[in-house]
Amino acid sequence: MRGPRVHTPKSIAVGAGTSRRSLRLGWPMARLVAVLAVSSFAATEATATDTAKTVGPNACAECHKQEVEAWKESHHFKTFREMPRNTKANEIADKMGVRRIKYDTLCASCHFTLQQKNDREEPVSGISCESCHSAGQDWIKVHSGFSGKTILFETKAEAKERWRLSDSKGMIRPRSVYQLAKNCYTCHVVPQEELVNKGGHKAGSAFELVSWSQGEVRHNTWHSKGRENVPADAARKRMLYLVGLGVELEMALRGIGKATVRKAYAFEMAKRADRARKQLDVAAKAAPGVPEIAEMVKLGHSAGLKLNNEARLTAAADGVSRQLVLVTEKYDGSTMAGLDGLIPGADKYKGAARKPPN
Repeated sequence: MRGPRVHTPKSIAVGAGTSRRSLRLGWPMARLVAVLAVSSFAATEATATDTAKTVGPNACAECHKQEVEAWKESHHFKTFREMPRNTKANEIADKMGVRRIKYDTLCASCHFTLQQKNDREEPVSGISCESCHSAGQDWIKVHSGFSGKTILFETKAEAKERWRLSDSKGMIRPRSVYQLAKNCYTCHVVPQEELVNKGGHKAGSAFELVSWSQGEVRHNTWHSKGRENVPADAARKRMLYLVGLGVELEMALRGIGKATVRKAYAFEMAKRADRARKQLDVAAKAAPGVPEIAEMVKLGHSAGLKLNNEARLTAAADGVSRQLVLVTEKYDGSTMAGLDGLIPGADKYKGAARKPPN
């Protein structure tokens, strides 16, 4: 296995170029994990959409035509047809005893949009609108109803109340950076130990929120009436970068807490957590006016990155979560210019954003 180098039976190094201090992962816990069971971490932490309330991307396309066209050019859309034919995906499925990739929750909960039909969950698309913004049944008509008027006659007070009501019914809007980031990282940091250790699935993507959100998945066309696919401004990029690092740390800590054996999953989660701590430490120095960053670093070091330590790791992750909520409530990125030198540039974006037709 590439990655951490074993020095003693109980310790692993974090990788080349890191400190000499090793991360101690302890001895394996003597318990079995069911092959096809999604871990309790996934059940409690995942913000997966409620399939009984999924309306499907066609309902969104009625108004968001340009956004849906951008989605159709992304891997999120293409996974619906391509993943079941992917050789590596099928090798993993075979190891996990999965017979139909699209219909087994182990795969489908991250790679497809599921909808409840006739008492069963069926895949209706790849990763789509509701994968990020939550199942739309309760809020889709509210958010697009203009308070029973048209966009020209709805007052600002009515619009404010409409959005408040949409939020209360579960809609996750672009302004909800932490909730959106959690939806991304719930899948991009794999929440299933056996899927990695037994199935050979990667423990997660080399994911960074700015470079992934501003590439091929970008669909910021609504306010320009479809004329432009507008990139995030400097302030929003700072928020995306900072919150993304925080969620990376939070999810990695939870992953280590749920790990049961000294194998690839535990090692990779420990590496992710340590890397996020170091990146946040740099960010804390770059933006000293945001004390919550330093607090996240402190929390990240408050629990050992080792097995049999779930209570302390979960407490640390919960603490990071609270700091992230504070960050999104108190700041808009405008005072965080010191982060600009840390944020990936356009050359690092994951794929190219779609350009709307003239």
